Amino acid sequence: MSIVYPWYQLGYVIPHMQTDMDAYQFYNIAPPGVILVTTGLNLQGHSVEAVENEMPLFQQRVDLLAKKKVDRIALSGVPVASFLGRRKMLEQLAEAEARCGIPCDTDLEAHIAVLKHFGADKIAMATRWNPPTLERLTRYLGEAGIEVLGHSSRGTTLEQHKTADPRADHEMALELGRNAMKEHPQAKALLLPGGLWHAMHAVPLLEAEFGIPVLINIVSTTWAALHSAGDKMVHRPDPKWGMVLAAA
Repeated sequence: MSIVYPWYQLGYVIPHMQTDMDAYQFYNIAPPGVILVTTGLNLQGHSVEAVENEMPLFQQRVDLLAKKKVDRIALSGVPVASFLGRRKMLEQLAEAEARCGIPCDTDLEAHIAVLKHFGADKIAMATRWNPPTLERLTRYLGEAGIEVLGHSSRGTTLEQHKTADPRADHEMALELGRNAMKEHPQAKALLLPGGLWHAMHAVPLLEAEFGIPVLINIVSTTWAALHSAGDKMVHRPDPKWGMVLAAA
């Protein structure tokens, strides 16, 4: 079927003022006719204070995307949800959804939905984050019934993420992903969170090596959006991008 206009609009609230890797990866993995409508916050770091400072602006961004009549709204940034905590994050989503009448989600809740879809209650992680962020994320996932068996991480700063070289990011995703799976071979899935991480090409390579689903932010959020599309779906994503999108 020829696509002459978008048949699905995903509103995406990015924690940063720039939009680059999120959109680049989305338009590689999303099916034809799905558009990403982005707006941003100005997250200053990985901390409770920094996240809470952005929540009023998040609600404003939801209202902005609602005026664009998007089909779904998602908050990017796993650390945002992790530091806010699951109870408060779900309260923020419920408030936004009640006000705008549009389904609201986060990358992290999309990850949880994907993991439950695959029955992956024990996972390994590969990240570019420092221990405080990892501890918050592990706690959040635990509240959702998902056990983090362990992780392979290389702690870098938010500013480093914003200026990272895509080729180096890809190599890091492969290195850390392999390390995590070799250390925790019983994991049922591998999570590589981070919206600014250029890791989409590592997904099928790691899945071929270890035979389990590999999750990155934009893939899980796109999966959740396509699941919500129902009969409205015109095209499905290319399964070459991995098990998650093949199941969309």
